[in-house]
Amino acid sequence: MGWRTIVITQHAKVSYKGRRIVVQTDYDLNEIPIDDIEILLIETTKVAITTRAITELAKSMAKIIFADDMGQPLVETSHYLTNNRSKKIIEKQFKWNLNRKELMWTWVVIAKLKMQIQVLKYNHIETEELEYELSKLEINDITNREAVIARKYFPLLFEKGFERREYNPYNDSLNYGYSILLSFVDLNISAAGYLTQLGIHHRSDENQFNLGSDLMEPFRPIIDIWVSQQELKELTPEIKHKLIDIFNLEIKFNDKNMIFRNAIKKHVQDCLKYLSGEIDSIKIKVELVNEV
Repeated sequence: MGWRTIVITQHAKVSYKGRRIVVQTDYDLNEIPIDDIEILLIETTKVAITTRAITELAKSMAKIIFADDMGQPLVETSHYLTNNRSKKIIEKQFKWNLNRKELMWTWVVIAKLKMQIQVLKYNHIETEELEYELSKLEINDITNREAVIARKYFPLLFEKGFERREYNPYNDSLNYGYSILLSFVDLNISAAGYLTQLGIHHRSDENQFNLGSDLMEPFRPIIDIWVSQQELKELTPEIKHKLIDIFNLEIKFNDKNMIFRNAIKKHVQDCLKYLSGEIDSIKIKVELVNEV
């Protein structure tokens, strides 16, 4: 699996040639080694891509994300069969222990809520009320503290009256960042041979990425803090590129400094091992560093 995120924003043809992805625009031609590519993000509908390029990227475990006319991520490739997906792994996933799934979701929520509190403190915002709500969290978050805190967290971070369902540049930017985050999580789930559809908390029949939606939660606040520090009038290509570049920044994960995208990979691997009974304990601790 590669390490580069390639973004195409203009009219182009994408094809395959000799272990390279060829991007021909109106102005130049670029060739990228296919083994270097982790994600190919096509931000415009003015791109033609060959089926050979799609299949070769799939073989190398790269994900392709297609945007709509507004430049918002809309569709991404999901590998039908990965090189290491086996009947044994999938059967194991279907039989994940209920107690482990509930504990896993509890730790994921705790890590997310602690990160939200950390983000507010970083911005010198009072967090006593959120810390009180966190103290009431129960196994499997049966009282839904996650939603309760979210309703208080976003208006504190952005402005009084801010709602996530509103149409504005800040929500557009958050959604874009979350989409890229979800893609990184899904990519690592698929690379390990598991199904993204089978979640531990998210169970929607319409969501092909339930498990990714579960495991991404502790990292969402990293997107939040970056977006909150911008003065946005619209979601421009520059903002999109900076949101993508966040995943190359350094964060602290489980008390070790590492690149954001590498922390996601380690987190997903640890979660899958715990859920499958390969390890009996797991740690999820995300922290900001000055670079973020």
